[in-house]
Amino acid sequence: MDPVILSRLQFALATIVHFFFVPLTIGLSFFIAWMETKYVRTGDESYKLQAKFWGRIFLINFVLGVVTGIALEFQFGTNWALYSKFVGDIFGSLLAIEATVSFFLESTFIAVWAFGWEKFSKKFHCVAIWLVAFASTISALWILLANGFMQHPVGYKIVDGVARLDNFTAVLTNTYGWHMYVHTVACAFVLAAFLILGICAWHFFWGKNVEFFHQTFKHAALFALLSTLALAITGHQLGQVTAEYQKSKFAAMESVWETRDHAPMNLLTIPNIQSEGNLVEALPIPGMLSFFAGNSFDTVITGLNDIPPEDRPPVFPVFISFRTMVFFGSILLLVAIVTFIIKGFVPSLGWGLWVYIFLIPIPYLAAQLGWMVTEVGRQPWVVFGEMRTALAGSPPVDWYQIFATLGAMAGIYGLITVTGFILMIRAAIQGPDKMAKHYA
Repeated sequence: MDPVILSRLQFALATIVHFFFVPLTIGLSFFIAWMETKYVRTGDESYKLQAKFWGRIFLINFVLGVVTGIALEFQFGTNWALYSKFVGDIFGSLLAIEATVSFFLESTFIAVWAFGWEKFSKKFHCVAIWLVAFASTISALWILLANGFMQHPVGYKIVDGVARLDNFTAVLTNTYGWHMYVHTVACAFVLAAFLILGICAWHFFWGKNVEFFHQTFKHAALFALLSTLALAITGHQLGQVTAEYQKSKFAAMESVWETRDHAPMNLLTIPNIQSEGNLVEALPIPGMLSFFAGNSFDTVITGLNDIPPEDRPPVFPVFISFRTMVFFGSILLLVAIVTFIIKGFVPSLGWGLWVYIFLIPIPYLAAQLGWMVTEVGRQPWVVFGEMRTALAGSPPVDWYQIFATLGAMAGIYGLITVTGFILMIRAAIQGPDKMAKHYA
């Protein structure tokens, strides 16, 4: 067995599980802050109850996000020693800022918020949750700027085979990193919005706390509409950046094999990897792919056949992940638009409410597919154009050591994930009337 492949599987496992909880932390914290702000401004106790109810789910999710994220940083030293040596000067500085500034701010004020309902003034308590929301979002910024360097390395020079930080401003303003960031934050808002809509729909269906959850639903409908629109816009912009800086990834996303301008967007495509072409290309929109990639029908799309085979990503998983992600995103946008229009009488939809319940996992799946496109599409590079993934592992570590820890991690992470979702589901189903008096 290849130790690098096993290390990739282990890191993927930790990342996938960790990212089950990260988006909800970001998105739900802003919704809670919004509700508490309305409570402070209006004095309406129902908004305080909203903040407390959704805060229960938020706190469970936050703890699980912290626990599942710890192992990720250790893997850089255990499984990716050569990678860490190559990018440590750049990657390490960004992770250090994330841990010592953003995470400390977030973890400090989340305790203030959770246990300070009766100990601080309403305004200070509200400020605490806004600080948590902004800190969680800024924390994501540092992580995604670090990942952005892997996608589009800038602000460095190679000294003795190692990437040395040469321009920190360039790293902080990395175009690829910032576009990943705004798209990821939009994704987090969408995920939180549809989770809220789904939980509200569950209570509508069973006729429980209808007035309370209808108040939530109306706010969440606006939240969903704005966030899905932002997701579509930022996704388009990220696609254009990808077309500029990672031509191999963009070609794999659309299964484009021949270089050309005025490239059509085929609504139905079936790749044929063996023949280095497509088995089916149907329903074309002339010139649209070129226009989407560069705002001009003259934009040249580099085909996979003009990229050396050893530099191409795995085409089929990238293509399928991208198409499925876009399909899910389109459904969510359509539902968000309709929901905003009909939000006033949604509680009376009956069995139609199950649409919102069934949609709860869709943003989770779309987010994971997005990361599949991002990370698998970057292959065979761990730092695009500079270091191959096959050369980034830890040579002294044998395959059976990684295999054993992978199995142990799968068991532990599986238990954590199942337990976490059970706790969140129980908190969601119980409703606001089952909350302890001082527990958020």
